[in-house]
Amino acid sequence: MPTVDRWLLPDGIEEVLPEEAARTEAARRQLLDLFSRWGYDLVITPHIEYLESLLTGSGHDLDLQTFKMTDRMSGRMLGLRADITPQVARIDAHTLGAEGPSRLCYCGSVLHTLPRPLSTSRSLIQLGAELYGDASSASDIEVISLMLETLAASRVEQVHLDLGHVGIYRGLVQAAELDDATERALFDALQRKAGDEVRELTARIEQPSLAAMLCGLVDLSGDIEVLERAHVLLDGAPEQITVALDELAEIAQTIAQRYPSVPLYFDLAELRGYHYHTGVTFAAFIPGTGQSIAQGGRYDEIGRDFGRARPATGFSTDLRLLVACGQIEADSRSHGIWAPHASQPGLQDKVMQLRSAGERVIVALPGQLDADAVGLGCDRALRFENDCWQVTELQV
Repeated sequence: MPTVDRWLLPDGIEEVLPEEAARTEAARRQLLDLFSRWGYDLVITPHIEYLESLLTGSGHDLDLQTFKMTDRMSGRMLGLRADITPQVARIDAHTLGAEGPSRLCYCGSVLHTLPRPLSTSRSLIQLGAELYGDASSASDIEVISLMLETLAASRVEQVHLDLGHVGIYRGLVQAAELDDATERALFDALQRKAGDEVRELTARIEQPSLAAMLCGLVDLSGDIEVLERAHVLLDGAPEQITVALDELAEIAQTIAQRYPSVPLYFDLAELRGYHYHTGVTFAAFIPGTGQSIAQGGRYDEIGRDFGRARPATGFSTDLRLLVACGQIEADSRSHGIWAPHASQPGLQDKVMQLRSAGERVIVALPGQLDADAVGLGCDRALRFENDCWQVTELQV
């Protein structure tokens, strides 16, 4: 490869330069502190694992997004993590083994083989929180609330919250006893809201009431009145579907009371994460962004493959996307102290004292002048005056 090409990076893999890096790190610290105040303990997971562990439970949908390689030591297949959620589920189910509810959070880089829709990046910093061991709606409400607080702390404005529940569609499909091929076709048609295709596929169902319910899902999207229409449409549905709808209504009512300024949108045909979510699903959107800025849902039983099935709910976001859409600011670089390149007694001690007190101190290198200090973000200088080292205004 010619030398001139050595600076190139793969498509979708980016460098993070100082200004963005400072904002991203400031956001990471602020948000992990927020999670800690809510009782969530930080875990750090490995970048690389045996492939079968990464693709367990919720990880099955990540197969095509995972970079794979062979471990030269064991001969087994390894994967670079594309999602931290399965790793945290393993920690809860196998490593920690807590009996009661546990709250865990994380922040780390993930790699995707392909960018997400409407994005160009394959290198993300995934930030998230998971609550294990409780199957009640209270856990879903807590996690959704924490997600909204995360967006508020990041100063993301005009947030809209989408809510759904995969248990409604799953319960109807099970009651209708559809074969796998028909279910897959119906799932695809619902995601496209192709009403004619949905009617054609459900025409084979022996119970007309179930067919009508499945067809009606196409139009069940909009504001809170969607839940009222859903109760009418799903009247007489199997009990598990009624329970799912009641759960969604309870969660929506509480969130609306806590966050009255956040518009709620419902779509009972939106089956985001259908293959691993088991209950309520949610996603946050802002105007001008075609993808969700944060998302999550309930995914019970994810720990089964790790030896212990546990109820679970959580959310995640891309920290870099959060920083780009929000207004988190890093500590200003325009408040540094410029120290001279000198060997006078007491200079090094003074520099170390200032740094210990939290000051940013840049020591000049040979040949550097005071004029260079401004470009490095310094507004003060360290001068030897009145027989001691003092911080004074920078004079250029």
